Amino acid sequence: MKRISNVITAVSVTLFIAVMLVLTLISAVTGEGSGNAKKGSALSTVISLVDGSIGEKITKDFAGSFSGRIDWVAIDAKTESAICENIVNGVYIADSRLIEADNTARTVSGKCASSILSYTNVYDGAVCLVAVPGSAGVYSELLPEYMDSRTQKQLIDRFYELLDTGVRRIDAYNRLKMLSDNYVYFRSDNKWTSYGAYCVYRTVIQKLGFQPLSYDKYSIEHAADSYCGDLYSRTQYMHCSPDLLDIYTYDGDTEVTGCTLRENDGTETECPLYNRDALRSDNMYALYPGVGHPMINIRTSNGNGRKLLVIGDDYAASFVPFLLQHYSEVTVIYPEHTTLPLSSYTDNTEYERTLFLFGIDSLCGENILEELLSEYTKGDRLI
Repeated sequence: MKRISNVITAVSVTLFIAVMLVLTLISAVTGEGSGNAKKGSALSTVISLVDGSIGEKITKDFAGSFSGRIDWVAIDAKTESAICENIVNGVYIADSRLIEADNTARTVSGKCASSILSYTNVYDGAVCLVAVPGSAGVYSELLPEYMDSRTQKQLIDRFYELLDTGVRRIDAYNRLKMLSDNYVYFRSDNKWTSYGAYCVYRTVIQKLGFQPLSYDKYSIEHAADSYCGDLYSRTQYMHCSPDLLDIYTYDGDTEVTGCTLRENDGTETECPLYNRDALRSDNMYALYPGVGHPMINIRTSNGNGRKLLVIGDDYAASFVPFLLQHYSEVTVIYPEHTTLPLSSYTDNTEYERTLFLFGIDSLCGENILEELLSEYTKGDRLI
């Protein structure tokens, strides 16, 4: 029945597009609806067909026949998902979620691993690394078989192999895979939800020397229920339900006492832990600490004097709040937005540990850490 329904939908949409094209062609040729239209202009029409000018007019009129790009992409998504494989703009449309469907051959960055090793060799504290799979890695069984030639699990394993025992490698994949029936990833984005981050936090915090905090001690606020992530933006697929952006608040004694954003020019600005103004912007995910900035420093009322340096991407943003009960200070660096070496932002000797936390996609291709860790890299130490 679903196949029949898809065929009917595809035929209907195709007919609609054909009708719109014909009507637009007629309008372009006859000049109907234009204040400058003239009847009996057959000769000028023939001339315009010959010199190609009518083609430009048809293109403009056809594009203008739709309410905008968003509507057109939505129609395109519906048509493609009904006629052929459910892939639109590199995104696979599954029954319940959107999944990144990049089938190009990818390899992890040996230079990125080398940068981490060089940093570890001169850093006095402990170094930990968490490579996080995207939703395509955890829900790979939903993808067509030909897209599963090099899984994200294999990429993570390969990156971990490039690091020596000086770097403590922490597994996130198996934890997330085991809990994949839960709301651990957004439906409309490649990233994990706050709950997915909490699940991995329970593993990571033990490796950092603490006991994880109980889930039932958190109060959960649905700060937004209309988040539509990057995968939705690329497809405008209307049958994908919007996601929740959650804020977890622990019922404990430790409170956040201050947060400071630091920009590349050295400017510092005090800010709240959560940027609620972002919920009224095009980038709602910037709700989470420091998103879109090079650095955020978070201070708490915890008197243990322990400090943690986190270097990561957007996965780290929703993860960091779970660390705050355990430390007096946490500094987060986002290499995607930095333009200077690490020492320009903070003194790493003040921190007992450095935690690298990235989605595996950030660890493939170009070296995202090249500029930030350039002070610690000796030559072109390739792996």
